[in-house]
Amino acid sequence: MLTPTKATITFSDGVEHDVPVDPGQSVLDAALAAEAPVLFQCGTGSCGSCLAHLEEGEADHREGVSSSLLPSERAQGYRLLCLTEPKGPCRFSVGYDSAAGAGRPIEGKCFVNAVERIASDVVRLELELAEGCWMDFRPGQFIQLKVPGTEVFRSYSMATTVADLPRIELLIRILPGGVMSEWLTTQAKVDDVIDVSGPFGQFFLKEKVRAPHVMIAGGTGLAPMMAMIDALRAAPGRKPKVILSFGCQTPEALFNLDQIELRSHWMASLDARISVDRGEPASGVRLGNPVSALTAEDGLTADSVAYLCGPPGMIEAARKHLEALGLSPENIFAEQFVASS
Repeated sequence: MLTPTKATITFSDGVEHDVPVDPGQSVLDAALAAEAPVLFQCGTGSCGSCLAHLEEGEADHREGVSSSLLPSERAQGYRLLCLTEPKGPCRFSVGYDSAAGAGRPIEGKCFVNAVERIASDVVRLELELAEGCWMDFRPGQFIQLKVPGTEVFRSYSMATTVADLPRIELLIRILPGGVMSEWLTTQAKVDDVIDVSGPFGQFFLKEKVRAPHVMIAGGTGLAPMMAMIDALRAAPGRKPKVILSFGCQTPEALFNLDQIELRSHWMASLDARISVDRGEPASGVRLGNPVSALTAEDGLTADSVAYLCGPPGMIEAARKHLEALGLSPENIFAEQFVASS
């Protein structure tokens, strides 16, 4: 009989869990069986919620499977635990504390409070959790919605914080032919009921970090950044320097600029930079991408922390650019927005 392989998972608060992994079993499945508090969601390599860094030993993804992991991330030792099988004793680290995964996602109902077109291809969807339905989440995490009248699920980052509950705000990109897009633009109305589950994901604000924060958002990747900024503003004590670099393809695609300006007034340490790839930008909006808005003049250091949310190409470019500016790779956190088929 083949014996299990030991995989050790280390959390950011120093807690460790030794997990026995059977042959052919993924590290995630073994961790869940051992009741280790790891974060996960899809279990197929698509969402990136079970991202971990291989610190010791040899372990890799199963052959022939695709994932959301970028080539640069894999080369740096990152793995998705749902696809990873150890080839001997190994050790992984995750970028969150052991309390983050202690509570499991909930399933419940929510009501539509508002559906508002706020840009050429963006809708603001405001939801309200039904009475008796509650979730505790960290700013930056996402929820999953079931498109009414279908068996289709879609995931969206929350633009609001726990302090705003039971209200939840989502910023959703409208895609031609998209199942959720079709419902939002032709059927959704106030008081509609939607099935919701969550929270999911390990892309969230690292609390009590006083080093400069960099937030680079492409399109609706702005949503989790809004939640993080609101959480930083509400936290007691001195606020860290925060650079928000937000960009869209054209001026017509920009949104939430008034909300960003309002937060700049509320939080003196917030430096907001708005970009468009092409077109005639308005005053105060730069022509270019949100990655290039960060320069050596910003004085970023190795201990600065960066949050990236947007399409894969933007994230790949942002990682390289920020590392060239001196940020440590382990202080760069990302959430990819990939359009659903």
